Amino acid sequence: MPRRNRPHASRKHAKANTESSGSGSSSFGWATTRSESGPAGAESEQFTVRTVPGSRATKPYRCPGCDHEIAPGTPHIVAWSNDVPGGADDRRHWHNGCWSARARRGPTRRWS
Repeated sequence: MPRRNRPHASRKHAKANTESSGSGSSSFGWATTRSESGPAGAESEQFTVRTVPGSRATKPYRCPGCDHEIAPGTPHIVAWSNDVPGGADDRRHWHNGCWSARARRGPTRRWS
């Protein structure tokens, strides 16, 4: 029987589970979280930030940075405040560019 030229699935998953980054970020399966300062008006707050790859983005979201839709399949950022109680319940999905420009512009939408 010929050999396969790809790694065995169990070895691939074992390697992924043993890797970790020691720079203050943590890994949750497919996503890595990190802590960053907040958008304009909330620079003193710390936000937990998670990168969502396009393959995991299955629903449309509204970006608070530009008030445009994030289409399914678009890689983006999910951020929530560490300082506010229930912060993970108040997650917001941002375009990568909008999150990078958060110091110059804050959320455009008023959440009521």
